[in-house]
Amino acid sequence: MASKKELKKDIDNQVFGLISDSLLFMSLHPDQDAEEVSAVVHEAVTLRNNLIERVNNFGQKDDPKAVKLHFKTIKSDLSEGMDKLCKKLSSLSSGKKKK
Repeated sequence: MASKKELKKDIDNQVFGLISDSLLFMSLHPDQDAEEVSAVVHEAVTLRNNLIERVNNFGQKDDPKAVKLHFKTIKSDLSEGMDKLCKKLSSLSSGKKKK
């Protein structure tokens, strides 16, 4: 298992990358509704905070199988959450333009 520090860095890098993409999208598409993009950013921050909280607060440190399963679940949730948010951001670009 990678260290907690590396997992936290991975979480931060992926979430901050999505936030950066969202801000870039807003600057390139000023005709889009900024509230929809802000909602994606807010969800990304919520996902990040939730995952970091779960990394920091794990009580069953004496059971190696439980520890491995816990961190595997966190990695899976990160992947699924980022896929969902990327699809939302992508759907905004193919959606209707604000008039």
